Amino acid sequence: MLARSSVGRLVHGSRAASTRSVKGLQSILEKHPEDVVITFAQRTAMGRAKKGQLKDYHVDEILRSLFKATLAKTGLDSSKIDDICVGTCHPPSPLYASRAAALSAGIPDSVPISTVNRLCSSGLMAIRNIAHAIQTEETSLGVAVGIESMSLNPRPTPEICPDVDNSLQAHDCVQPMGWTSEMVAQAYQVPRQKQDEYALISHTRAENVRTLGIFKDEIIPVEIRGKVYHEDDTIRPGVTMDSLSKLKPVFPDWGDALTTAGNASGVGDGAALCILTTRERAEQEGMEILGKWVASSVVGVEPRYMGIAPVVAIPDVLSRAGLSKKDVDVWEINEAFASQFAYCVEELDVPIEKININGGAIALTHPLGMTGTRQVVTGLAQLRRQNGEILCTSMCIGSGMGAAAILVNEAH
Repeated sequence: MLARSSVGRLVHGSRAASTRSVKGLQSILEKHPEDVVITFAQRTAMGRAKKGQLKDYHVDEILRSLFKATLAKTGLDSSKIDDICVGTCHPPSPLYASRAAALSAGIPDSVPISTVNRLCSSGLMAIRNIAHAIQTEETSLGVAVGIESMSLNPRPTPEICPDVDNSLQAHDCVQPMGWTSEMVAQAYQVPRQKQDEYALISHTRAENVRTLGIFKDEIIPVEIRGKVYHEDDTIRPGVTMDSLSKLKPVFPDWGDALTTAGNASGVGDGAALCILTTRERAEQEGMEILGKWVASSVVGVEPRYMGIAPVVAIPDVLSRAGLSKKDVDVWEINEAFASQFAYCVEELDVPIEKININGGAIALTHPLGMTGTRQVVTGLAQLRRQNGEILCTSMCIGSGMGAAAILVNEAH
């Protein structure tokens, strides 16, 4: 096990959570007309940033293609959509681009749209925002999207004024995420070999997925500029411990310089989409129900150790849902860096056999705004494959936050 320090001392600020009620597993599995359900959950194929298949396409192009493919596949009358929320981090004028993409895809101007940016959890926050709107009866049917082009919109360098930067935590919260990886590795004594071992698990699982074609049921083919994309180009074949151990550190000036291109999340492009409504409406209109939204939680942690946030967010959301760790069948925990992922897995004491069963962001890539939605799409698909019931998804968030959510599989 890794050396542990008090997680409690790293937590700051209030926690925000959502759940209809806290009653435990059996009550969560019950079905009620007012339940928020997911009737569609698919993603595009992902591409390597700067080098991959989506590198030349703007966010609005990718988003339009996903909207069009979704409407064609579902047969949904787009005029029935009450609201759209798009989670994304770095494109300029994201609301204008998202609104334009929706209109270009044939969605009528009567359908409003918003964007949300909570960095690595943006896609999950889009789902959360639509779920909340349905729970308050302000919305009956909504679309949540997570999207990012890290090829064309890489992370900008945050700028804060000198007086703000004088605060140590304020200074830490705008540092590069690679620095936080090294800080976690150093503070919690996560050695290079441990990081590479966890990275190898991700790479090996992802290569197996590609060989078996497992992701075909969660990827919706999209057409952009006359070409159809239907398979990830981000998975690297033939990764071994030997090849991982030979990689040079990518952040040689920070900490103990243990992070490499092989044990950190990939930089990539892609989008994922969920349609949400009430159970009552889904049944009335003959929509297939794939899953149910149960609860979410957002927490804050000390910025320099932002990667450990799932160890705070996950117990919080489990408590609010009245669940224990053993009730969860599938875990999707974002692999921002192997340093923080290794710490979280061992601190949470969850079997690795249940976490990121098909590989995680280290092997698949981490388009920032997409990941929160992608993990829901992947998690629900995996529950269907193994006939499981409960998904817990979580991620750390740049600047020192974390998020988690609970969903139920209903596509038995």
